[in-house]
Amino acid sequence: MRFARALSGVVLCVAMLSSSGCGGNGVSGPGSVISPALGASGTTADGWTPGVYLPASDYAERCAVPRVGTDPFTGRTYPDIPGSVTDQNNWLRSWTHALYYWYNEVTDYDPATYSTAQYFDLMKTLQTDARGAPKDRFHFSYPTSVWEAMEQGTSVGYGVQWAIVNASPPRRIMVAYTQPGTPAVAAPADLLRGAQLLDVDGVDVINGSTATDVDTINAALVPTTSGEVHSFTVLDPGSSIPRTFTMQAQDITDQPVLQVKTLASPAGTVGYILYNDQVDASAETELIQAITTLKADGVTQLVLDLRYNGGGLLGLASELAYMVAGPAQTAGETFYLQQFNDQYSTTNPVTGEPITPVPFFATTQGLSAVAGQELPTLNLSSVYVLTSAETCSASEAIINGLRGVGVQVYQFGSTTCGKPYGFYPQDNCGITYFSIEFKGVNALGFGDFGDGFSPQNTVSSPGVILPGCSVADDFAHALGDPNEAVLSAALMYMADPSGSVCPAPTGGGSPALQAKQERPGHIRVRSRLREMLILPRPGQAQRP
Repeated sequence: MRFARALSGVVLCVAMLSSSGCGGNGVSGPGSVISPALGASGTTADGWTPGVYLPASDYAERCAVPRVGTDPFTGRTYPDIPGSVTDQNNWLRSWTHALYYWYNEVTDYDPATYSTAQYFDLMKTLQTDARGAPKDRFHFSYPTSVWEAMEQGTSVGYGVQWAIVNASPPRRIMVAYTQPGTPAVAAPADLLRGAQLLDVDGVDVINGSTATDVDTINAALVPTTSGEVHSFTVLDPGSSIPRTFTMQAQDITDQPVLQVKTLASPAGTVGYILYNDQVDASAETELIQAITTLKADGVTQLVLDLRYNGGGLLGLASELAYMVAGPAQTAGETFYLQQFNDQYSTTNPVTGEPITPVPFFATTQGLSAVAGQELPTLNLSSVYVLTSAETCSASEAIINGLRGVGVQVYQFGSTTCGKPYGFYPQDNCGITYFSIEFKGVNALGFGDFGDGFSPQNTVSSPGVILPGCSVADDFAHALGDPNEAVLSAALMYMADPSGSVCPAPTGGGSPALQAKQERPGHIRVRSRLREMLILPRPGQAQRP
């Protein structure tokens, strides 16, 4: 059905590794521009009337620099017509007022007095939560061409996922994992998990603190153009001698499911899945293959490693949750129910259709597999999930959705990012905007995990407590190695779920609180899109 197919592409998302946050455009505060005085009519000379909002469609696709030709990803002619920056800002203003989840907390700034990048940064709530962190930490945009490439599973990079253990000087940035067949694993890089980054392009990564240092580090870690060459100095695991090499950025196609294996355990045959990317639709096929393999192996327990999975397509999250739990526990149940702002109680304002629950999808949604095929299932009553502060949104929806139907979720690692929100990406004039439009709840009506999910023995700033163990990421062992600290804790707990076998807690606290404590020189980059739950626009083509 059309609505179910549309929901399969919702994006639930985390911040990019850039000095301005999640794909940000650079922030200019409200005090940087003085709005013109209102005349007797309440309207400024440029036509802005505070509190009066025309339909966003009145300004849509009126562009200061219209695109021409055909979109190579959709095959459609660009809809842009000549307009102005003020037109683009008026569109943002009306679109935000209509759809933004906290629309009534957005200050109405004059659209004629800001660049579009500045204006978008102001089109969000500036309020803070109970812990003093920004309420909205998930407001960002991408050039539409970049976003469309990412939907294809392609991005510019080296094939390495950097883990930012400490973002402020003295920084600690490690290699979390690499993608096969990429510059990161080829000579001269030969990167392994646990390698520590010491220097990029002549800048001290550990201690560099100037704005120029941060910009240089970000530019090297997140290249924007295929062919860029950057210099890296790393300390390999087990070595005391740094080495320096260059890597050339290229278009990288990710493999969403990097590992599928079975492990022997006193608790029985344990399946392990390392699942890193829910943006790429090819994950549908890879997850089906993974579950099919584990089912054939007769697994009785499952470890789902979501430490580096920042979210993505809600349809993928629903399919995976169904494949874990099976039909008996999920039939007729809600996986995810959208709640929009108070202007819309019964109708989805983006699709125009009635608000209905997202089910546990029992068949393929046609993201990369043929649509309508029955999904394999493990029929488990519990699942062991490995998490970090990078585990976000659609990944958290898997946890929340399973808990809503009584599946016991055990958690190992660190507190998740805390994002029960999502959005429909919207292109206008070559920029695709991601602005929070809804909150999601499970079958029990629960969605209040803004401080994340935390293992039960988390010491500082826990979120919603789940049974399990707080364990810091272990870069001394390969992912999937039973001796790796986080996986090891899960396997030990599995054999004795009383919790007495947890090691001393070492996992991190609330990322929301960590955000409050940022300092000068704080690196905020990620190598891929994060904090995401995405739905397609009505009529948007599904691109496998």
